Amino acid sequence: MTDRLGPIPFAQMSAAQQVAAQAVIDGPRGALYGPFVPLIRSPELMQAAQSMGEYLRYRSAIGTRLSELAILVTARQWSQPVEWAIHEPIARQCGIAPALIEAIAARRRPDGMAEDEALVHDFCISLHQRQRVDDGLYAAALARFGEHGVVDLIGLNGYYTFLAMVMNAARTAVPVSSATPLPD
Repeated sequence: MTDRLGPIPFAQMSAAQQVAAQAVIDGPRGALYGPFVPLIRSPELMQAAQSMGEYLRYRSAIGTRLSELAILVTARQWSQPVEWAIHEPIARQCGIAPALIEAIAARRRPDGMAEDEALVHDFCISLHQRQRVDDGLYAAALARFGEHGVVDLIGLNGYYTFLAMVMNAARTAVPVSSATPLPD
């Protein structure tokens, strides 16, 4: 499959693209990769997206471990191999059990999740598959994470869905990764 919106050499970018690219390169990501490769075609959109993503990925109110879990669920729901390749190793490093990751990849509800993991998993699955969250699940998430955490969890699902859409449409190339590839 051909990457529709592949990398643009920095010297060939417009001034606005160079400014946007440099902001990503100078930030915690350290390079222009993944969804930012196609998004550089719209520098203002990319800047807004990367700012939101930087907050959600590195500073969300639910913490990195649970954020990475939400990202994996979203990547699986959208069959997004770039998100999976990037975030599966990070999730492992953050303490998400390999069996949990394997179950998500296989589209199964994982057994043996911690209470907070089950809550995040079920909340994300509900948003993706039912486009809503029932009252009981919402109340449990609110009790566990507070309004700030619930909004960040919703934001993680929406942001990584946006990136999945961009990369699926652009056919963004999957980077070399230690992740087990997503099954079809």
